Amino acid sequence: MAERRMGCPICRRELDAAMRAARTAPFCSRRCADVDLGRWLREAYCLAGEAEETVPAGDGPG
Repeated sequence: MAERRMGCPICRRELDAAMRAARTAPFCSRRCADVDLGRWLREAYCLAGEAEETVPAGDGPG
C-alpha cells in the first residue's frame, strides 16, 4: 500500500516520517506551528456560517 503524502498546512513542505512523529506535527517546524497559532489569535481563521447577534454587556434586564 502506498504511503500517504502529508504537507505542512503553513508552508506546504512535504513531511517525512520524523516530522510526522515530532511534537510539532502536522507542522514541519515550531515556526510554522507558531504562525498558525498567531493566525488563530488574530482571528484570521473563521468558520463559514451566519453571524450571531450579540448583546452588549449591561443591556440586559435588571
